[in-house]
Amino acid sequence: QVQLVESGGGSVQAGGSLRLSCAASGYTYSSYCMVWFRQAPGKEREGVAAIDIDGSTSYADSVKGRFTISQDNAENTLYLQMNSLKPEDTSMYFCAAEFWWCGGNWYEMGNYHYWGQGTQVTVSS
Repeated sequence: QVQLVESGGGSVQAGGSLRLSCAASGYTYSSYCMVWFRQAPGKEREGVAAIDIDGSTSYADSVKGRFTISQDNAENTLYLQMNSLKPEDTSMYFCAAEFWWCGGNWYEMGNYHYWGQGTQVTVSS
C-alpha cells in the first residue's frame, strides 16, 4: 500500500526558510514521478515542483529560484527546500506520486493517484 507522509511545515517570518519532507513507502520509489502541490484556503491546488524518475526537475514560475525539490532514493524521501519565503507561500503543502514519468503536465493534480495528508506552512509579514 502506497503511503506518503509529509512533515516539516510550520510558521516562519517572510524571508525565512523551511524544508519539507515526504516519506514514501509501499512502492518502488525510484520509478515514480514525485510532486509537491499546495493549496491555500479558497484556492485551487497548484503544482509547485516536480522531480522525474531521471532526476530532472520542474518548478512553478512563482517559486523558481526560491524553492528546490530533491530526493533521497535510498531513504525513499522527497524534500522541498523553501527559501526567501513570502506571505503568499502560505498554504497546505502536499506531496503526490504517480508511477512512471511526470510529463509536461506535471502540475495537473488529476494525474496523481497517491497523496499525503499535507503539512501547513504559514509565512507572516
